Amino acid sequence: MNPYLRSVLTMCASLFVLLLAWDVSVVHLQVPTYLLPRPKDVGLALWSGYIRDGHYWVHMFTTLSEMVIGYLIGCSLAFIAGAAVAEWRLLERILMPYVVALQSMPKVALAPLLIVWFGFGITSKVVLVALICFFPVFINCFYGFQSANPDLLKLYRSLNASRLHVFLHLKLPSAAGPLFAGLQISVVLALIGAVVGEFVSSKQGLGYLIQSSTLNFDVATMFAAVITLSLLGISVSSLIRWLHRKLVFWDQRSTGNASVLTEGG
Repeated sequence: MNPYLRSVLTMCASLFVLLLAWDVSVVHLQVPTYLLPRPKDVGLALWSGYIRDGHYWVHMFTTLSEMVIGYLIGCSLAFIAGAAVAEWRLLERILMPYVVALQSMPKVALAPLLIVWFGFGITSKVVLVALICFFPVFINCFYGFQSANPDLLKLYRSLNASRLHVFLHLKLPSAAGPLFAGLQISVVLALIGAVVGEFVSSKQGLGYLIQSSTLNFDVATMFAAVITLSLLGISVSSLIRWLHRKLVFWDQRSTGNASVLTEGG
């Protein structure tokens, strides 16, 4: 049997067993539906929200927009800052203490302050996502650029290669693997940041949907929103892994490598 088909069948079988065990446990243990709904109730909530009424789509696209925009901004700034700090020692001595101090702050604690500064709209959530995504990409870029082969670096310099030429043809390929490791970590943190921002203050988004469902004890809707968040995370994370395989074709290691230093806030 094809290995890919076998893995898909195994995943489907395990999912079926999990759902069956969930349903049987709720029925036989007589768990109240306001504590744990049956799988069919969650399925009905997904059907109603996406197919029949369609009101889940607005919340999903709101969260996805906050996540993608903040992710792109945070990762772009992190790449530029990581490259600059790796290239110029003076910048490293100046900026690194501030970057470490920023990383030490719990980003969730900054959410109310960002609401005050940027308002209740999408901007505050985008800034929060960008802050959360910044450090994993920055630190991986920084160490990735510094991990270039020193012998090749000496060879390039002996041939009077320009700084830009060395950066593009030696340092950037060396940093590509760590860079994608940071991007892989940041994409999950971006989703967390968007939801946390919506918990603090929002009128749309999956985080808002979860919070509003809490007031009504609508646990089925909460599960539906959580499942949607999980599928979003899996989809975007898979996209980053696919880009890694296509763009960093010389790196045959797993795209699930751990970063040099992960997000702590």
